[in-house]
Amino acid sequence: MRQVRCLLGTVDVRAGGLSIMFCLDPSSGGIGRSVSSAPRLFTPSVRAGIGVDADDFQLSPTACSDRFSFHLLRADSNLIRGYWRLRRSIFCREQNVFERSDRDELDAVAWPIAALQHGPPSPDADDDVDVVGVVRIVETEPRLWYGGRLGVHSAFRRHNQIGKGLIWKAVTTANGWGCDRFLATVQLQNVRFFKRLHWTSIEELEIRGIRHHLMQADLSYYVPAKQQRPSLQLTA
Repeated sequence: MRQVRCLLGTVDVRAGGLSIMFCLDPSSGGIGRSVSSAPRLFTPSVRAGIGVDADDFQLSPTACSDRFSFHLLRADSNLIRGYWRLRRSIFCREQNVFERSDRDELDAVAWPIAALQHGPPSPDADDDVDVVGVVRIVETEPRLWYGGRLGVHSAFRRHNQIGKGLIWKAVTTANGWGCDRFLATVQLQNVRFFKRLHWTSIEELEIRGIRHHLMQADLSYYVPAKQQRPSLQLTA
């Protein structure tokens, strides 16, 4: 089993002859014996029952996070509801881009990606917040990918690692599955941030009265991920 290099510690628990590795937050003082008994300071990936790998903490070819990880969500993930909830909170309640729901026909063929926090929760966030960032990727034509619905929980926006990690996870995942172009419509205030992450602006757009740039990722910068492409069977 691969070690998670970006956390400060791992614990190897042996039960019934099997070696089970739990990944601890730097502040964790103990270890539970099952997902259900895991203490609050365990990584969300342990609490949610999903795997965690060193690559899930990657921010760039040379940097990784020690507080946030980034995961492709599968149909049976316990985090799917949190993913939808955060999207609705950002794009409907906060930005008022959509009235009741931000879901559309692309969600039926898109793969959701979530950012998870590790360590003590933010004092500005609810205690039960696990999903602190969201994005989706979709292949609209063979080898043509789009990223969309990129958002970060309001209590965590001072951490620019979240947006950076979500973008890295999105583009490298698509690049690993076969990608010639990766595009996104980016709100004007975020264009400079994307340019620092090796994106170029193609044209200016207006979407629902909001100024955007259509931007393209430099795929030579985003190393293809090794994660296999799962089937799509998302639930609400």
